[in-house]
Amino acid sequence: MRHRLIVPGAAVLSLLLAIPASAASFRPGAPGVGDSYYPDSGNGGYDVSHYDLRLKYQPKTDLLEGTATLLATTTQDLSRFNLDFGLKVSEIRVNGVKARFATSGKHELEVTPATPLEKGRQISVVVRYAGTPSQVKIDGYSGWARTPDGGVVAQEPDAAVWWYPSNDHPTDKATYDISVAVPDGTQALSNGVLLSETSKLGWTRYNWRSDKPQSTYLTTLAVGKFDITKDTTANGLPVINAVSKDLGANEGAAKASIARTAEVVQWEEGLFGRYPFNALGGYVPNVPAGYALETQTRPFYGKKVFDNGANVSVIVHELAHQWYGDSVSLKDWKDIWVHEGFARYAQWLWPEKEGEGTAQQLADYVYAQHPADDAFWKVKPGDPGAKNQFDIAVYDRGALAIQAFRNKVGDKVFFEILKAWPTENRYGNGSVADFVKFAEKKSGKKLAGFFGTWLFQPAKPAAGAATGIAAAARKAPVAQPKSWKSIAATNEVHEAHGH
Repeated sequence: MRHRLIVPGAAVLSLLLAIPASAASFRPGAPGVGDSYYPDSGNGGYDVSHYDLRLKYQPKTDLLEGTATLLATTTQDLSRFNLDFGLKVSEIRVNGVKARFATSGKHELEVTPATPLEKGRQISVVVRYAGTPSQVKIDGYSGWARTPDGGVVAQEPDAAVWWYPSNDHPTDKATYDISVAVPDGTQALSNGVLLSETSKLGWTRYNWRSDKPQSTYLTTLAVGKFDITKDTTANGLPVINAVSKDLGANEGAAKASIARTAEVVQWEEGLFGRYPFNALGGYVPNVPAGYALETQTRPFYGKKVFDNGANVSVIVHELAHQWYGDSVSLKDWKDIWVHEGFARYAQWLWPEKEGEGTAQQLADYVYAQHPADDAFWKVKPGDPGAKNQFDIAVYDRGALAIQAFRNKVGDKVFFEILKAWPTENRYGNGSVADFVKFAEKKSGKKLAGFFGTWLFQPAKPAAGAATGIAAAARKAPVAQPKSWKSIAATNEVHEAHGH
């Protein structure tokens, strides 16, 4: 027999009054941070402070099993929040209690905790999962690359969704502990310092730690068989370089290039200030890729980068990113110039050190190579659009802007600013507009119009004193600087950054 419960009106009113007024403030976190180019990247409602990833990977089957623990703080009253992730999840716990979860969109994992979370609360989120990352396609693409003896993940602007759940946007940085078990005889490389390496029952576990804030896309994992060299810098930082054992004809060029890592970092410290992280190095897996990526403390270099021999210029570029891009990261992906323009300009400064020409000669040469009707000038480095985010104009026109800026404020002020930006904003985020304001403050000059011409005007800026480009550069030919060939050899490396 069913009984209908009848509650008097007064009782209903008393029940309603018993519900906290604040309950109405609990709402789902946003499924994206609202980035101009990638609005679904990242999530709202919380900030992650630390990722602890405990992984097991079998190269033969490409099976990745993981338990990810995220430590975070809520930034609003949350009824639900999202993670960015593509693999199959078996269980999620929030503060130790099982939570409900569902998937939506291209890579959204919606998590509903057993009880709502108040703003400002410290939380732990434990996610258990497993899958074959190379089979996970987002927009028809996987950022996880299979190799003959393992797998590698190093991509921009997205990488994390293929191997761990995260708040996947550069504005939410965190520290990392990454522990990876692989079959004996296989190595696992990641970011930061190698804390330990132990073997048990046929499996070797590698424990890596990054103790400084790190963006999700800068977190890397490479499993395979490598020739690994270890050293320390004069300042005592560990240097770990690794080259795949089956790299073939490119092996010598790859090893000769990344062997210059500590030397290049020492030189760049003179330009950009103290190296901001706890380790350095680089790795070259057997991936038929022609791009490189500034994965934090240990840049990734695709095998094809060294098709034409040693390439120190690309080492200079990716290591410059450790300051410009990794330590100080963009606020929005439209601000890519604060990464790529300065890393490219480092490639222009290296020849000055090596006696192979000046940055001014390179600027004049690049300016002369592109007539006014060239599409090169239609791309705006300050906001190139998602499709042109890694266009060569972002690099070369972006570096032209920096050389023009150097001429406008003079070497003394210029190099002070070049060092001050990553020093005063260490481990933070900055936009193009932020850099312009910073430069105006440090130089005492009004620079908004100047940078507007170089970074946002869809037309070729005029040569001459007003822009710092030699009037002779109005007409080709301008003599090709000795260093141009080695710099140009890295063009495709950078154009292929994104997918």
